[in-house]
Amino acid sequence: MKSDKFKAALVCIAVLATPFMIHLGQDAAADLNNELAVGLFSSFQPGMDPPPGWEPLIFKKIDQHTQYDLVSDEGIVVVRAISAAAASGLIRKIQINPMEYPIVEWRWKVSNVLQKGDVTKKEGDDYPARIYITFAYDPSKLSFSEKMKYKAAKILFGEYPPTAAINYIRGSQAAIGTIVPSPYAHRNMMIVVDSGDEKVNQWITYTRNLLEDYRNAFHTDPPLITGVAIMTDTDNTGEAATAYYGDIFFKKLPNN
Repeated sequence: MKSDKFKAALVCIAVLATPFMIHLGQDAAADLNNELAVGLFSSFQPGMDPPPGWEPLIFKKIDQHTQYDLVSDEGIVVVRAISAAAASGLIRKIQINPMEYPIVEWRWKVSNVLQKGDVTKKEGDDYPARIYITFAYDPSKLSFSEKMKYKAAKILFGEYPPTAAINYIRGSQAAIGTIVPSPYAHRNMMIVVDSGDEKVNQWITYTRNLLEDYRNAFHTDPPLITGVAIMTDTDNTGEAATAYYGDIFFKKLPNN
């Protein structure tokens, strides 16, 4: 099952690659000029499954799936994820220009960290919480051999996977600020935004300049964002984790 993690990553980015227009409805822009509410979970009712605008992300050959549901926590509706030696996610397919909306803001709470988690190893490639952002296929960013791999993926999935992905992760032991490629896919970059058990069971809000993170990770400007996912996975370590995800926003820079 562990060898399927790379295939799962390709499935994830292929699914997220499907472009569609931003839906400006209940879960869309809180302020059309300054921010986009990609995951306005707090506007929904507990028990809705999945949240409107989001879809389950299930990996073939991984039998145990993380369970996601909308619950009320401290009086606010959020997504709860429960994983026991399992892996799956929730995705939102959406197109966003990161040059226009470079800031991503979200909050989450984890109930525990993974004792065997290790961002550098396949057997430790699990996280109690992550935000997964993918970027459109752009052949100008790829080497010849990479283009051949992407063409093979297009044959397999019917469309090109994105050029790259950024994962904001809740690590176990890695230092905050660590940026490393996934042990399964080198254009899938992992950024540790928190680590250790000091802030377990606390709601933490994160604000990241995605544009600068992409530039630091890939040394170039990003293409369009094609999708956003949340994921709590424990299939590699065989452990268990519970996490809660609050609203997710993309924002313009101040005074933009």
